[in-house]
Amino acid sequence: MKPSYSIFIFNLLLLQYLSPLCLAQDFDFFYFVQQWPGAYCNSKQQRCCYPKTGRPSADFGIHGLWPNYKDGSYPSNCNSNSAFDRTQISEALSSMQKDWPSLSCPSSDGLRFWSHEWEKHGTCSESELDQKEYFEAAIRLKEKANLLKLLYDAGIEANDEFYSLESIREAIQKGVGYTPGIQCNKDSGGHSQLYQVYLCVDTSGSEFIKCPVLPRGKCSSSIQFPKF
Repeated sequence: MKPSYSIFIFNLLLLQYLSPLCLAQDFDFFYFVQQWPGAYCNSKQQRCCYPKTGRPSADFGIHGLWPNYKDGSYPSNCNSNSAFDRTQISEALSSMQKDWPSLSCPSSDGLRFWSHEWEKHGTCSESELDQKEYFEAAIRLKEKANLLKLLYDAGIEANDEFYSLESIREAIQKGVGYTPGIQCNKDSGGHSQLYQVYLCVDTSGSEFIKCPVLPRGKCSSSIQFPKF
């Protein structure tokens, strides 16, 4: 084998090995997304099934911690060799069952949901967080941003009443320090309701920051905060 050809093969193999790692390093910030179970379960868009551990508490649950680019796009499925490993969440399992429940059908223990979140999103942040650190970071962020309390302190409760979108946004901004992104869905009657809250986080997964770009949420000026 000629030396030049050997170098070419070596470089090709090296590129194949390093490409998932390069992809994993390429992001600008995280979206930390929490969802309101009352809106998930009161929507015509999807069915709702409680986890095998039982009905979740009436609190916002984690949807995910998603690496993002400043232009609004995002990387995904960055490393097919980095599969979800349930042993990595053993210490945080009880917290994840409480704070990161799956409401999709059929009813599950959450592993399928967490596996999806890791493989689609978490693998794209491996330059900063390994699998254990990734899930633990999300749990800590949930503790730092107690959305239900922030809204309650502003007189906004999950009581099927309608509140101005601006008042919800301001209540969260006052408590966290930064403007959130708000996503709504519609109930069976077509009413716009509070569904998900997006907060931006630095690449270390530890500190909230001003969002470089906010997701486009289709919400009415007055939205319902449904009971759960």
